[in-house]
Amino acid sequence: MVRSDNRAFDKIRKVKITRDYNKYAEGSCLIELGNTRVVCTASVENRVPMWLRDTGKGWITAEYGMLPRSCKTRIPRDEQRGKTPGRTQEIQRLIGRSFRSVVDIDKLGERTIYLDCDVLQADGGTRTASITGSFIALADAIKNMQKEAKIPSGGMIKDFVAATSVGIFQGTPILDLTYEEDVAVEVDMNVVMTANGRFIEIQGTAEKKPFSKNQLDDLLDLAKKGIKDLIAIQKKELGDLGLISE
Repeated sequence: MVRSDNRAFDKIRKVKITRDYNKYAEGSCLIELGNTRVVCTASVENRVPMWLRDTGKGWITAEYGMLPRSCKTRIPRDEQRGKTPGRTQEIQRLIGRSFRSVVDIDKLGERTIYLDCDVLQADGGTRTASITGSFIALADAIKNMQKEAKIPSGGMIKDFVAATSVGIFQGTPILDLTYEEDVAVEVDMNVVMTANGRFIEIQGTAEKKPFSKNQLDDLLDLAKKGIKDLIAIQKKELGDLGLISE
């Protein structure tokens, strides 16, 4: 099996992170994963959803969107469609869940961190790139709030989080799918994990035929390897976050 970009089956695409990409946001970055490019911004507002009012607790939520020419053919903007597509809602919820599981939102006070993920160019893996990049934007936003003494110092983030895609392509498990691979795989899976190897979410689907438990294990091992590489990049960018020890 030869991949379209000549990568080995167990290699992620080239990753480039540009921090502080948006000068107005509390935290931001541009993540480039091969030909996929996503701008991730973290914005902080001094309010929470109605069900959290007067609890002293914070909230983390996300919005995701693809620019009209992020793909080969133009995509209408959501407001032109009159509603948010189901795929978009699913990805937004996934991103929010990914970070509420590792951030001590009780220490945020009654604040909401909005993670906006805008896809500039799509070539597969936009949701996983959004999660990997949003972690950096979120970490920078929290560090900036701590510097301004708005929230307690240290211990806000329990662990690093990143995500990747895996699949079975021409009978072989492969890591970090391009669009060309994504539309042709027999099995398609997105995995979100922490640095300590714990799963936050696994989204797996047989596209053409069912897969076995052994194949599932192979895919998860491959995802773990890719996420380890992505978290190494995050750590290089962010340094010590003062994580809560287990």
